[in-house]
Amino acid sequence: MWRKFTKEEHIRSHAKVKSSEQRGIRARVIEQYPALEEHIEDILPKKSDLYVCKCTESRQVILDPSGEFIFFQCRSGPFIPTLRLLHRYPDILPKYQVDRGAIRFVLSGANIMSPGLTSTGGRMDDVPAESIIAVYAEGKEHALAIGVTTLSTETIRSENKGVAVENTHYLKDGLWLLRRHGEAAA
Repeated sequence: MWRKFTKEEHIRSHAKVKSSEQRGIRARVIEQYPALEEHIEDILPKKSDLYVCKCTESRQVILDPSGEFIFFQCRSGPFIPTLRLLHRYPDILPKYQVDRGAIRFVLSGANIMSPGLTSTGGRMDDVPAESIIAVYAEGKEHALAIGVTTLSTETIRSENKGVAVENTHYLKDGLWLLRRHGEAAA
């Protein structure tokens, strides 16, 4: 989704959000991520301006007051936190852990297959299909990707085949490299 994302090619507009829309975004974020409620004033302060970047492929990115990308959304789907936000608040998403053999594939943008989660190094929190989850690697402290489950945890364990998680954002993809709006990729 963000593999070759660049500011020049993919961001179409950057605009301040009306206060009524800002309240709606805050409410949806709290509804989706109840663990963020106590931190919402740090992430999306009421008294600060909120900006949204409209991107190609019906995507939009929410920026915090400092200009850092904190959430993204495809069409009118759920708000998904960026990895930078997830690293600051690691307990907002259910956790899946892939075995060591899957790490390089996940970091290249590949979807996560069931065997990488059900092997000895894999672990999964119980979630239904189409849940937003954090993907961790065996032996690593921070998440390396964020994805959406294609199957429930129960189905992944019982069938143990096929794509289990659609990889939506991972370390070193275009969204990760473009740290803040207006910054060049490093």
